[in-house]
Amino acid sequence: MTLAHAAAAPQRDLDRATQEAMRALLAAQQVDGHWVFELEADATIPAEYVLLRHYRAEPVDAEIERKIAVYLRRIQGEHGGWPLFHRGAFDMSASVKAYFALKMIGDSVDAPHMRRAREAMLQRGGAVHSNVFTRVMLALFGILRWESVPEMPVEIMLLPRWFPFHLTKISYWGRTVIVPLLVLQSLRPRAKNPRGVTIDELFVEPPQTIGPAAKAPHQRWAWFLLFRALAAVLRPAVKFFPKCLRQRAIDRAVAFVRERLNGEDGLGAIFPAMANSVMMFDLLGDPANAAIARAAVEKLLVINEHEAYCQPCVSPVWDTALACHALLDIGGKDAYASACRGLDWLLPLQVLDVVGDWAARKPQVAPGGWAFQYANPHYPDLDDTAVVVMAMDRARRAGAGGRYDTAIARGAEWVKGLQSRNGGWAAFDVDNTNDYLNNIPFADHGALIDPPTDDVTARVVSMLAQLGERRDDSEALSRGVDYLLRTQTKDGSWYGRWGMNYIYGTWSVLCALNACGIDHGAPAIRKAVDWLVAIQNADGGWGEDGASYRLDYRGHEPAASTASQTAWALLGLMACGGVDHPAVARGVRYLTQTQGADGFWDEECFTATGFPRVFYLRYHGYRKFFPLWALARYRNLQTGGDTRVPFGM
Repeated sequence: MTLAHAAAAPQRDLDRATQEAMRALLAAQQVDGHWVFELEADATIPAEYVLLRHYRAEPVDAEIERKIAVYLRRIQGEHGGWPLFHRGAFDMSASVKAYFALKMIGDSVDAPHMRRAREAMLQRGGAVHSNVFTRVMLALFGILRWESVPEMPVEIMLLPRWFPFHLTKISYWGRTVIVPLLVLQSLRPRAKNPRGVTIDELFVEPPQTIGPAAKAPHQRWAWFLLFRALAAVLRPAVKFFPKCLRQRAIDRAVAFVRERLNGEDGLGAIFPAMANSVMMFDLLGDPANAAIARAAVEKLLVINEHEAYCQPCVSPVWDTALACHALLDIGGKDAYASACRGLDWLLPLQVLDVVGDWAARKPQVAPGGWAFQYANPHYPDLDDTAVVVMAMDRARRAGAGGRYDTAIARGAEWVKGLQSRNGGWAAFDVDNTNDYLNNIPFADHGALIDPPTDDVTARVVSMLAQLGERRDDSEALSRGVDYLLRTQTKDGSWYGRWGMNYIYGTWSVLCALNACGIDHGAPAIRKAVDWLVAIQNADGGWGEDGASYRLDYRGHEPAASTASQTAWALLGLMACGGVDHPAVARGVRYLTQTQGADGFWDEECFTATGFPRVFYLRYHGYRKFFPLWALARYRNLQTGGDTRVPFGM
């Protein structure tokens, strides 16, 4: 008996775990065929939801506020403040917003949890250390002066394309959040705040004396000082801009938002943009559009028996596509039929008739992508599209006939056409690489652009290879592979922009290199395998902390094992012929032994990323389909006699 088989989970445990997880996933499928699971962020989104209601003086919904308060109190950290992810470090902005929301709801400042939070903030210098978006919120409530917020005149809307700052040069999320915010900053409304709640006690100096924010850690001094000097000149000059010019700029901003308002799915289908559009339409006296924008926000609420919170967005396309992949790996009549129902639901969601913002740089490319949410036609993304196309191609190979052929062709054409000059692919845009923009005072989050990334590039390379393209006859594929080989880190891993983190990136790239037919003994692959094996936890699982995005990263940031990260490591190792590796056997055993009674796995940790170092995500679906996928893949390779994974994921 080999070491691998000695350590492996017994076949009966593997079969049981796979079947129970499959039954649970099938039961979670919606009536119309799709899956959608909760998408949780940190305290800021539910706190901002509460503050938006009070900003507008909406009728108090005491029950919703009570449940949100329960949620906010529960996720308070041991350090007294609120973290950006489960058991994470103290974060000032999240703490300020959570405290403000709880006080707005009615929690006494003398309550133990409020006192702990206040002391934690004051010990760290107080709310002056909040980020720009928090400062904007505090300025809207009159707690800070607008002078403490970076100057962003609405006349930005009128700048020409060649100007160093232009909307086409920043990310989709930056565009949709900033445009309505430009109107708010220019007209400077004041929150109604009927209860008159303030949080002056969170400052060590009078809030009205606070000036501009300090340089963020990622920003370079030369660029920052240049932009700070420009802002110092711009702030007094704005007062002399012609009123007709300002009105023209406001009109252009409003036209931008109205075109992309997206019904009750919301501007950009993300909470910050939705909330800003609500306030903008309120300010401009447009109650009809304000009501539409506000309804979109309400659809993000998750209301449970004892708690409630607000999601940053919803993830039905992503959840459905990944669930379909897991079921297609399981095989069998029931799993296949369920996967096809999911793919049939996805089919009409392909964006074929809207030329989105991506066309600013690639106007000749025909639309054909899928968005992440139920509807977001101006902003389909390449990651979702590649994953959907691969799932449809797998179903086609398994007997679905030609009903997905046109969708596959259009999706692949769109994705392929959005390759950036450096050979990689980004999430939403092409050549969105003007990194100097992350040095403007407003960009203290460091995520104002959407450059190509290892994980998205890997997904596109996987798609192209699965559809039959080869490096020797496909320039796009060849350039994509070269990009991936070039971006491998010294320790053998790859960076994961949208998942936590190097485990996610390494899994993604190993799948892509395998799909391209690169020999499993190639140095890049062996180095990646050695890294994954070296970071396996003693319990057989894998984990990686959110601190892995730190600017001074020097190596793996260990964390307790999670089901989703363990699944990624297993899928990565199996993609390069490692099904019989002892590490794989230990990982499979970890999954079979930690499965819950409901067929799924417990996972409180956040294993996904919105913006590195600033905003993290907990996909509640990850613990439900990724472990199932890994177990099914392991079973198939063990019993099939072929160690090469035949698919792109």
